[in-house]
Amino acid sequence: MNKIVTIEEAISHVKDGSVIMVGGFLGGGSPEKLIDALVAKGVKDLTLICNDTAFVDKGVGKLVVTKQFKKVIVSHIGTNPETGRQMIANEMEVDLVPQGTLAERIRSAGAGLGGFLTPTGVGTIVEEGKEKMVINGMEYLLELPLKADVALVYAEKADKFGNLVYAGSKSNFNPLMATAADITIAEVGEVVEIGEINQNDVKTPGIFVTYIVNGGKN
Repeated sequence: MNKIVTIEEAISHVKDGSVIMVGGFLGGGSPEKLIDALVAKGVKDLTLICNDTAFVDKGVGKLVVTKQFKKVIVSHIGTNPETGRQMIANEMEVDLVPQGTLAERIRSAGAGLGGFLTPTGVGTIVEEGKEKMVINGMEYLLELPLKADVALVYAEKADKFGNLVYAGSKSNFNPLMATAADITIAEVGEVVEIGEINQNDVKTPGIFVTYIVNGGKN
């Protein structure tokens, strides 16, 4: 299978109503060219799973501005005032999840787990609607996995099988999300031949990557 595709071929897998994960932290390490292509395509009613909604002109924030999300599941929205405006106006649903819980819910989906127990959020609005358990005298919330139809990630380098190498903090949510979707699309800065990447540098094995887009350096 040839995993290297055009941006247009890649985003054809994102349909109206899709659940998507997008890597990045305040836009850092986000697949900007894939995001721009989704803006141009005008796909709508998406559910976003991401650490945050970045800024109005960066990362997934551009999709917020064009009102392409019906719901976002994120750890914070403070850097994008348009997200807050749409939330208050009931134009978009915002599900705020503690950052560590968000990461672990994604990891659980990728690992095939049924969920995990955490004390984070006990006694707050975070616990609303969730099952609680008492273990050794301590209360925990049962948090369920988060999985997506499509994950969009960014990596510094990939070989043609899809083994991914991330640079510095760009590893943030990208490696987790790459494991937790039916289809994983990696926008990469450089594509090399199989065998050219030191195996010790690989953070996402190619078995998790469905398609590769050679987008150049971010």
